[in-house]
Amino acid sequence: MTTAPSAPSAPSALPTLPVLHSEWIKIRSLRGTFGALIAVFVATVGIQVLTAAAIGRAEEGSMGEDPLLAAFYGLNFGQIAAIVFGANALSVEFHNAALRTSLTAVPHRTRFYLSKMSVVGGLALAMGQVTGFATFVAGQALMGPYALETGDPGTVRAIVGSGLYLTVVTLFAAGLTAVLRSGMAVTSLLIPLFLIVSFLIGEAVGGLGQYMPDRAGQMVMRSEPHGDLGPWNGLGVMALWAAVAVVAGWIAVRRRDA
Repeated sequence: MTTAPSAPSAPSALPTLPVLHSEWIKIRSLRGTFGALIAVFVATVGIQVLTAAAIGRAEEGSMGEDPLLAAFYGLNFGQIAAIVFGANALSVEFHNAALRTSLTAVPHRTRFYLSKMSVVGGLALAMGQVTGFATFVAGQALMGPYALETGDPGTVRAIVGSGLYLTVVTLFAAGLTAVLRSGMAVTSLLIPLFLIVSFLIGEAVGGLGQYMPDRAGQMVMRSEPHGDLGPWNGLGVMALWAAVAVVAGWIAVRRRDA
């Protein structure tokens, strides 16, 4: 008695090494995208060193009322590069029918999207952790008697958290780019949101402003709680913003025509 052939199983949506490698090659070969990743480190550490050298020894609190948050002042500029990196890494797929070519090579859209996001997020995480550590060490070396040590309360959490912050910023920008299909539109939206709009809204709506993505995420780099959010749940609020963008991007890639 013969048995009926079993139905073929659905292909897995999980990323595979060849697809991950191809996404890494794409990023490495695009000078603008890879340059933005390097700029995360250069801008963050460079601005921190220059600022600490200029005013760090002037008086206590010269770089901000929270010395731990001030130890990552350069992140205000590095996050711009992180936005550009995340946006560029996705926007390249929406020029010159590149997405159609990518989906010909990897027809499973979820696998393609997860692979791209995994590579973008992994690179951002690696660069973010290196950047956070270098920013703290290099900046504090120029602070003289006001320098913090790595053993001081909250410093390790802030160093690790600063790298996670840059990772979440990158994924937020990448997910939003998958939705809008324009890196320029995303950078034009997120850079003012992070640098200007968040503070204006914070002043206008009071306590609700702490739930804006950048203000919530920066809680992880504060020495003391600021508002209702603590260090990790503040970063969690920011991660929720990014998660919504990433999921919306996945839906857009699955449903829209290439």
